[in-house]
Formats: sequence, C-alpha cells, structure tokens
Amino acid sequence: MHHTESAHGRHPHDFDPGNPLGERGTRRVVLLTAAMMVVEIVAGWLTNSMALLADGWHMGTHVVALGIAAFAYWYARKHANDPRFAFGTWKVGVLAGFASAIVLGLVAVYMVYESVGRVLNPVPIRYGDAILVAVIGLAVNLLSAWFLHGHDGHHDHDHGHSHGDDHAHGHGHDLNLRAAYLHVLADALTSVLAIIALLGGQFFGWDFLDPVMGIVGAIVISVWAWGLVRQTSRVLLDREMDAPVVGEIREALDDGDAVIVDLHVWRVGPGKFACIVGLVAADPLPPDEYKQRVQVHEELVHVTVEVHRCHGVHPHPDGRTAEREPATPSGRP
Repeated sequence: MHHTESAHGRHPHDFDPGNPLGERGTRRVVLLTAAMMVVEIVAGWLTNSMALLADGWHMGTHVVALGIAAFAYWYARKHANDPRFAFGTWKVGVLAGFASAIVLGLVAVYMVYESVGRVLNPVPIRYGDAILVAVIGLAVNLLSAWFLHGHDGHHDHDHGHSHGDDHAHGHGHDLNLRAAYLHVLADALTSVLAIIALLGGQFFGWDFLDPVMGIVGAIVISVWAWGLVRQTSRVLLDREMDAPVVGEIREALDDGDAVIVDLHVWRVGPGKFACIVGLVAADPLPPDEYKQRVQVHEELVHVTVEVHRCHGVHPHPDGRTAEREPATPSGRP
C-alpha cells in the first residue's frame, strides 16, 4: 500500500516545456551579430563616425549577452531532469535575461560617455562610407529580429484576466528570449539613429547630430533595460503576492468557514505557479478537497495545503458549529 501511494505521489517538477525554436534562433543571431560587430567597429574607426562606432561596440556587448542567452538554453536543456533543481531549470533563462538587462544598461552608459566626448571634441566623419555600413548593419539587425520574433513558444492564457504592469508582459513569455530580442531591437535602434545622424551631417552639415543621436539611443535603451530588470528580478525574487492568481486562490478557498492564515505563491515556469496554503477552519475538510478547489485554475501546477482545526470550536453532531473563536492556530503567523 505504501509503495503504491509513494509511486502515485511522485510527479515531475519541471514545468517548462522548453523553446527549441528560440534556442536555434538565438544561436543564429549570435553568429550574425558577431560578424556585423567586427565590420561596424572597423568601419567606424576608419570613417571617424561616433554613431557607427557606438553601434559596433553596442553589437559587441550584445554578442556577449546573446551568448549568455544561448548558453542558458543549452544549460537548462542539459539539466532539465536534474533532481537538484527543485522546480526544473526554467529560472536559468530568467537569470540570463537579468544578466542581459545589466549588460544593456552598461551599453547605454558607455554610449553616453562616448557621445558626450564627441560633442566636446568633434572629429571629421567620412559620411558616405559610414552610411553604407550602417545600412548593412540595420539589415542584419532586422534579419536577427526575424529569427527571434514569434519564437517565445509560451503565450499568455489568462482566461480573461487582465494582468497589468510588468506581470502582464512577463507572465507567460520566455524572458531569456525576450532579453535577446531587446538586444537585437537596441541594435536596430542605434543603426537607425546612426543613419539619421549621418544623413543629417552629410546633407545639412549637422555634425552635432552624430553624437546627439548616440545620447538619444542610450536613453531609449536604458528604458528597455530597466523594464527587463523589473520583469526578471520579480521572478528571481519570487515577488508574486500581488499577482492575480493570489486573488483566485483566496476566492476559491473562501467558503465562510476556512480562513487562510499562511499563503506563499511563486512562479515555477512560463505562466505556471506553485503555492503553499495554510488554513484553519471550525469544521475542516480533507486537504485534497481544498486542493481541488484551487487547481481548477490551470496556472496552478503545484499546490500544498495544510489544514488546522480552530481551537475552542466543537462541531455539533448535525454539522453546525457551537462556538467559534479567532482562527489563529498556535505557533503559526
């Protein structure tokens, strides 16, 4: 009997189906970005274009960040069945996304530093050559974005709920791929700004536009980086107690008798949550009964319920409660 129950109680704890398309696309983008990085840095140095140099070094840091994303996919897949990871390896990708966000922020700081230096100490620019290389860089960025777009593989299924703020964007998506995609978009943005700046300098003599566009690009990239930091850090720090699923749990267990005295909710996969619930009740039901109530919500994939009888409450034979005292079990918060 115990052998049967033990076998029945074992179930997988890896709630991430993986994203092979995203992994393949990321590897391709790493190679493309690395090749274009070399071209733009050399061209920017030869043509004295700050916008082009910024774009090239920007791509260089993205090669590192995209490499981290590719490594995270490989590592998560390799260790998917490793029992040392209590809830699978999904957070490996989230951690990679957080690291990428930090790199993205450092890129923005570097771009501001270099651009301000060029404002104070302008140098002549070979506009024709620089424009050609910037256009090629933009084409590579757009191709890279195409490789990554639509491959997140984990779409939101919120059953009509509106998940405002960053939770709405990060609830079901591959944050590792999102980080890679933002790096590619940042590359594309700096390429577009470089082209605008170079055209303005060539045809209107607006030499100041080249470093100014570097500063504009840095500001936009900083905003993207901050958004990604918020999304990933929320998952890594298990800051989920304001998520809509928490309200769903409370609603499912509120039957007029059971009182929630302890509740912990955290994310264990794309759009998947685990929870531990502590209940006290005058006439408690079996734990499995409460588990069935909350598991109607598909995003709850791992539920643990503790049930305690309220002290000083004695049920009548007919099921009614004779007396009810405050529902605070001894030794519990």
